[in-house]
Amino acid sequence: MIIIDDSIKNLNDDYQYGFKDNFNPLYSTGDGLSEDIIREISAHKNEPKWMLNIRLKAFKIYQKLPMPDFGPDLSDLDLNKIRYFQRASDHVSRNWDDVPDKIKNTFEKIGVPEAERKYLAGAEAQYESEAVYANIKKEFKEMGIIFSDTDTALREHPDLVKEHFGKLVTPQMNKFAALNTAVWSGGVFLYIPKEVHAKIPIQAFFRINAGRTGQFERTLIVVDEDASVNYVEGCTAPNYSEDSLHAANVEVFVKKNAFCRYTTIQNWSDNVYSLETKRASTDENGTMEWVDGNLGSKVTMKYPSIDLNGPHATGTMLSIAFASNNIYQDTGCIMRHHAPHTSSNVISKSICKSGGICNYRGTIRMNKDAHYSKSHIECDTIIMDDDSASDTIPHNEINNGDSEVEHEAKVSKISETDLYYLMSRGLSESEATKMIIMGFIEPFSNQLPMEYAVELNKLIDYQMEDSVG
Repeated sequence: MIIIDDSIKNLNDDYQYGFKDNFNPLYSTGDGLSEDIIREISAHKNEPKWMLNIRLKAFKIYQKLPMPDFGPDLSDLDLNKIRYFQRASDHVSRNWDDVPDKIKNTFEKIGVPEAERKYLAGAEAQYESEAVYANIKKEFKEMGIIFSDTDTALREHPDLVKEHFGKLVTPQMNKFAALNTAVWSGGVFLYIPKEVHAKIPIQAFFRINAGRTGQFERTLIVVDEDASVNYVEGCTAPNYSEDSLHAANVEVFVKKNAFCRYTTIQNWSDNVYSLETKRASTDENGTMEWVDGNLGSKVTMKYPSIDLNGPHATGTMLSIAFASNNIYQDTGCIMRHHAPHTSSNVISKSICKSGGICNYRGTIRMNKDAHYSKSHIECDTIIMDDDSASDTIPHNEINNGDSEVEHEAKVSKISETDLYYLMSRGLSESEATKMIIMGFIEPFSNQLPMEYAVELNKLIDYQMEDSVG
């Protein structure tokens, strides 16, 4: 989770992480993308030939696939002006003191070392294209947990990476999944061995510093049988007039009787396009939970999915989206039920004001073998003014006669009765509005560790400034 310090708010009037660093990368491929640049990226990383082949095949697919024909307008995103690879450091540090000073100062402003010392089992920090720091505490390393950036994992655990890379998120899924596969860099590799329980969160922090930057982390998480993990990531970027692109691919494998909670709190600045592809698979009696918070970016398109492959597998999606000042949040999820007695639960909370747009776009698919399976979808939106908008766009598909799907959606404004009651108890209209919003998002914040819930409330409170009057 990104930690907010009150002093940071003064660095930028509009966005508390809007400070910029005068840091020049050690290496950059420059603007635009070609096959030669992809070869250059792979050569700089000293990758095996099989990974270069994956990149080149994905690039050809990327060139053929069209831009998405639904949701937000992406016509202003000029992919020829993006810098697809920038190296900020010549190695990944295991000791915080070894991180270059300017980069270290950036992450100290958003609380990385403090968070690691207080309540994390391990932490990784990525700056631009690559990780600059990754560390896991000794007691967790001794349990057999593997935690590193994905580039390091490719060198040190090539068989594990090759076994799982691209098995859930393929280049054919969409244009930006293909783009990520072609130019990926950084990300997290996390392996939890059988019967090992990581009871303290493991976290990654992603920072885009320069304008026209592309960040394409590739995250692989494998939770083996009877194991569990709670993984958390936070994302920020400074304000620039030039657009940046964040297009991550995430693959999560939850084995038999295993548990994974993947929490994301994204607070991008309003010049970032966040276009991500996230997919998980869950085996028999496994549980996968996406906890997804989106409080910034110019455009977000993100639909985390879960394949419920084994009997009694469970999938959960709990999300919150906040849009203001013409921000467009197009978010949702996909649940695919492939086995009997599987269950999924989707709760989506959205808030939009000052011309923001929040859409829920989701798919529930009960395949023919998913007998006696259940899914419940609940979408709630608060629209705070006449300039904002929200749509719920569900697609529910049932291919057997004994499964159940429930869907409910509600769009409302702040209750005048609730406002009157709270103001009659001495609260100002602004204070009462914030209290109602905090109650609205409580099902989401209750799923976070206490420290993260407090910081989320601070983020929401900051977003709500000047929302009344």
